[in-house]
Amino acid sequence: MNTPSATSVKQRLGGVAIRVGELSTLTGQAFLALVRPPYDVRAWIVQMESIGVRSLGVASITTIFTGMVLALQTAYSLPTLGIKYYIGTVVGKSLTREMGPVLIALIVGGRIGAGITAELGTMKVTEQIDAMRSMAADPVKKLVAPKLVATLVMLPALTILGDFLGILGGLVIAVAQLQLAAGFYMNDVLSSLTIYDVLSGVGKSVFFAYFIAVIACYHGLNARGGADGVGRATTDTVVLSAIAVLISDFFLTKLFHLVFG
Repeated sequence: MNTPSATSVKQRLGGVAIRVGELSTLTGQAFLALVRPPYDVRAWIVQMESIGVRSLGVASITTIFTGMVLALQTAYSLPTLGIKYYIGTVVGKSLTREMGPVLIALIVGGRIGAGITAELGTMKVTEQIDAMRSMAADPVKKLVAPKLVATLVMLPALTILGDFLGILGGLVIAVAQLQLAAGFYMNDVLSSLTIYDVLSGVGKSVFFAYFIAVIACYHGLNARGGADGVGRATTDTVVLSAIAVLISDFFLTKLFHLVFG
């Protein structure tokens, strides 16, 4: 005989399974829409500008100061070991492998996901999406596919830019605070970074972009209840996309270590 608590757990697990299935279905529909002509390249470019270019400011501030903090904390934590001479190695590898992709996904991804959900959710509750269906237009191809493409392209691009700016932030601290030569710092960065470091970070950002875009579009398309429902959907998107990024980061780290050695 099932107890009330056991029944509640089963219901929650069933709800999670249903949501995963719906996300998988939306993923399949979105990628099919991407490869099926006609290709609305103009809509893709518009979304890239909205998602990527408008996120340059927050991405730059986040990574520059992260690089500065990494350099400062590393030098202050182990001063007797002469660790300041390896600041370039610490900043470069930490940013490209882990800090850059994850922070960009959490900070910029939160902005992207909230914006996508709010836009699609507003269209949903005002019945604009139903109107598109009544005119035989596919909302997934018109609305979801361009956002997915833009996120998959721009989040890795922002990650690469953020890594570069973070390394420059570390350079500022190395020169101004730790009295290291700029050439010494940059030589340390370039000699320590490998193609594995760069590929693993960019590869993670591609997966993070997928999670953010699909979760955001799913909640936007399923928003209900007017403005209050759109607000709840936006909150759910930010929370669930952050959880997805952090959980997947662990498994992706293990995967890339097995692949690249």
